[in-house]
Amino acid sequence: MQKHLIEDIEVTLLLESIFQRYGYDFRNYAKGSIKRRVYNLLQKTGHHEISELIPRLLYDEVFFGSVLSHFSIPVTEMFRDPSFFTELRRQVFPALKNYPFLKIWHAGCATGEEVYSAAIFLVESGLYERTTIFATDFNDEVLRRAKKASYSLKNLPTFAKNYELAGGFFDFSQYYRVENETMVMNEALRENITFANHNLVTDGVFGEMHLIFCRNVLIYFDKTLQNRVLELLTRSLIDAGFLCLGSKESLIFSSIVKDFKEMDGKERIYQKIVEVA
Repeated sequence: MQKHLIEDIEVTLLLESIFQRYGYDFRNYAKGSIKRRVYNLLQKTGHHEISELIPRLLYDEVFFGSVLSHFSIPVTEMFRDPSFFTELRRQVFPALKNYPFLKIWHAGCATGEEVYSAAIFLVESGLYERTTIFATDFNDEVLRRAKKASYSLKNLPTFAKNYELAGGFFDFSQYYRVENETMVMNEALRENITFANHNLVTDGVFGEMHLIFCRNVLIYFDKTLQNRVLELLTRSLIDAGFLCLGSKESLIFSSIVKDFKEMDGKERIYQKIVEVA
């Protein structure tokens, strides 16, 4: 019990040091998730105690860069949860066709697989040309990889199968080329995408969006931080705009649940309620 208490104190001091020194705020991340990442970091760096990491973090900016990457491990794939993309095209895209232009935000875009997945379906639905897509993350390294749009060929069977299950109209092969043992997404898919650094924890509103994806991000936050981020996303949406969360995330018990109607409970698709003057 004493050891666990000391480790909790060490983690608190570590996260406070990162915030005070670099401005990245992990203090309200889910404790179980952040502790697992800290313990993995200890194993990789050869340190024995969490407190040993603090002075190195404070004085070694290069080391902090590697820690930052470790704290934002992206777990994603193209057309992840195919049924979600099926319902996105069936329930959301028809409503978006009523707008002369569209702004879409992928918040916490990681290495970009979801961004290009949505872009493909926007192309197939005739919406891409009128759409500006913003894809953001707080980790510059994953943003660099996302912008490069290059993925290992070993992922291709999964990506192609997911595309098929999601109801893709064509052969998936038309959306990429093979180059140096990797698959590189076509330039045409990247024309309307802007990748940028944005921290959901510390940065401000990113509005006026017609559609926001923030899938499988909130699961790493505690309830306080989830509410703060959801309020930010709500303010970043136009009235009648759409919010898409991950399969293990929900607006239930959140501070903004009254601001949305549920379009699809299973796929976690919500529409912002129009305010009546």
